[in-house]
Amino acid sequence: MTGQATKVATRVLRAGDAAIAEAARVLAAGGLVAFPTETVYGLGADASNGEAVARLYAAKGRPSFNPLIAHVPDLAAARALAKFPDAAARLAQAFWPGPLTLVLHKTPGCTVADLATAGLDTVAVRVPDHPVARQLLARLGRAVVAPSANRSGHVSPTTAAHVLADLDGRVDLIVDGGATPVGVESTIVACLDAPMLLRPGGLSRQAIEGALGRPLAGAPANAAADAPLAPGMLASHYAPRTPVRLDAEGVTAGEALLGFGPATARGADKAVKVLNLSARGSIIEAAANLFSYLRTLDGAGATAIAVMPIPHDDLGEAINDRLRRAAAPR
Repeated sequence: MTGQATKVATRVLRAGDAAIAEAARVLAAGGLVAFPTETVYGLGADASNGEAVARLYAAKGRPSFNPLIAHVPDLAAARALAKFPDAAARLAQAFWPGPLTLVLHKTPGCTVADLATAGLDTVAVRVPDHPVARQLLARLGRAVVAPSANRSGHVSPTTAAHVLADLDGRVDLIVDGGATPVGVESTIVACLDAPMLLRPGGLSRQAIEGALGRPLAGAPANAAADAPLAPGMLASHYAPRTPVRLDAEGVTAGEALLGFGPATARGADKAVKVLNLSARGSIIEAAANLFSYLRTLDGAGATAIAVMPIPHDDLGEAINDRLRRAAAPR
């Protein structure tokens, strides 16, 4: 489902009590509100309102078979939507609020609209760790589905300005809470049988496995083919318009360079534009800068974006996952 988004006058309000109250009012009325989480900005709709969810899909141009994450204020609210086996309860206790999404079987009373779960008998839930998000969820008193607040397939937004650039005229309200601290989406773990990593993200595999006391299973090779269990599993997700070339040791004339670490790629002086995710080689800093820098380089008029090699440890797994999707054929 791509749909046509209805043109609206998008307002931007700086985060505060008045903005939270207005955002809750808009969501309750079936509107769309973009707001910061600790990962990226989310585009929120009332999870129980099928029409609002359909409007969200239209605003993003998001495939309807890609499920949405239901954001809730606390574990008690999550338990009203989903069944928590022992492993899921352990992870929730260890990492919520935080950048972890759990895919679980629905409860009989789950209020999340079928459209938001792509018709599956499972639901993706998380408790975000950002004061604006938590205040908004508590004020509204119901679950909010909130995929990244950008056009589907575009680079995810880490500032309100990014949201406005992509969704101006498509959403009712943007709550500006400053730059998001983590910078990549939540890690997604399915707890349906053995806990399975569906999407790497802002919480490392090592931390999750440490809490579980055992390794995570990997997603089946065909898990993202036609009916993904979770967001972010489409092969060409997170894609800028400019072609992306990975593991670049050098740069050719006309390319932009996305660097990492203190070393400089060969021919960097010929690049249209150069940005370094972290000159000091910090994976955390690189994650926070990733989407913002990709957006900047995407607008530089380059023939391609050459990306230097980035380690796969900890958050590097999520960064490389996003970059592989950005470079996938489209």
